Amino acid sequence: MIRQIIHIDEEKCIGCGLCADACHEGAIAMVNGKAKLMREDYCDGLGDCLPACPADAISFVTREAPAYDAAAVEAAKLEKAAKTTNVKTPAAATSSIISGLKLTDAPVHTGCPGSRAQSFTQQAPAHACPSSASRDLDAVGSSALSQWPIQIKLVPVNAPYFNDADLLIAADCTAYSYSRFHEDFIKGRITLIGCPKLDDGDYSEKLTEIFTSNKIKSIHLVRMMVPCCGGLSKAVANAIAASDKQIPCTITTISPQGEIIRTERI
Repeated sequence: MIRQIIHIDEEKCIGCGLCADACHEGAIAMVNGKAKLMREDYCDGLGDCLPACPADAISFVTREAPAYDAAAVEAAKLEKAAKTTNVKTPAAATSSIISGLKLTDAPVHTGCPGSRAQSFTQQAPAHACPSSASRDLDAVGSSALSQWPIQIKLVPVNAPYFNDADLLIAADCTAYSYSRFHEDFIKGRITLIGCPKLDDGDYSEKLTEIFTSNKIKSIHLVRMMVPCCGGLSKAVANAIAASDKQIPCTITTISPQGEIIRTERI
């Protein structure tokens, strides 16, 4: 079938292995000091490996390739986990502490990495004020949203608020994970949201129209640290390139625990 898949330029590859670590499906491996796409049917085409590559050695191509085999990917993950723990099937993950958040009784996941069920016991920082939990609603910050609609598929391309706008493009889940989302990201920006995993089609075409038809001063992309959000990063990058404009773009990645993992400029 003809589909989108990654391409690794071995001449540019510096052998750091970051792309192999970022590939949750196990499609990439290091061979003789270079990254190599070992299983085309393991590559989902979402490209979470792209932002991990510091040498710009990975790109998307559309060509003949076997279909993504989700069942085979999950079977390989279970086999790897069984070898690691020296049992046929891992019964449950042990409790661990991740970035100050207690993760307990994590079940073995056999679906999309981005939908992995996780339970957290939030631990209040030592300097937290005991009375803060009793504050009334008046003390809570107000919404910083300045326009509607906000869904990428629904927003009109020529809306007047796009001119001279600082644009926020956010994955749906980010506002639920990051507690200061309005104050740190929405405030002073025009907001667009979307989820490449749930929405049909590619956002690139709609975003290209918005960037081409309006004077966008800057873009701040906020995404989750899950593979499916790679599709949102790809759509923004493709749209900027297609618009033939030099639009400054910053990407902030949020963990499921609500922490900022990294902020980078592209």
